[in-house]
Amino acid sequence: MLIIFDWDGTILDSTDKIASSMQQAIDKHQLPAVSSAQAKSIIGLGLFEGVQELCPDIDELLIPEVCQSYSEFFVEADRTPCPFFPNVEEVLAELRSKGHLLAVATGKSRRGLDRVFSNLNMQDFFDASRCADETASKPNPLMLLQLLDQFDCLPADAVMVGDTDFDLKMANNAAMRSVAVKYGAHGIERLLACEPELCIDDFSELMDWVATAR
Repeated sequence: MLIIFDWDGTILDSTDKIASSMQQAIDKHQLPAVSSAQAKSIIGLGLFEGVQELCPDIDELLIPEVCQSYSEFFVEADRTPCPFFPNVEEVLAELRSKGHLLAVATGKSRRGLDRVFSNLNMQDFFDASRCADETASKPNPLMLLQLLDQFDCLPADAVMVGDTDFDLKMANNAAMRSVAVKYGAHGIERLLACEPELCIDDFSELMDWVATAR
């Protein structure tokens, strides 16, 4: 099976850091303040699209500057790396040992994901990855379709695992199954509205689902 994971809020406990960095970037450019909950609500989108969503009246020419400020604040804050969610490392290692293909589909930039992979010494752990700045932003299914094509895999033989409705809608748009994690950026109501096959409280629950998935 091809198992595709979102990153922030699914694998890594980074949502608070992302939200704080976004709030600082918005404040730096004297844009209308957003709450932490509002900042978390756009996690999963590409950075450009996220800023547009939070600041609908922004001059589009200013968006790249806000994105750059966000990246600077986040990189500085990430000098102390974010932790994995409980049981993530063990489950990923077990899935890999059982021969499953593992991939990442994220709203992060390629530069940002590669930096995190390097910090965590995971450069060669995943079989493939797609980032928002090298394909279309979620919930457009393009990054999933590209991963399916890369591995010559049918949607029925793959699953998307994520913590936001952007992840789950992307999976729906690709005619792919999805599993939602409840501990990330979006609340359970938003997740259930997308009709995932399963909602899990702990990453370890994914192993049982994969073992019985057909």
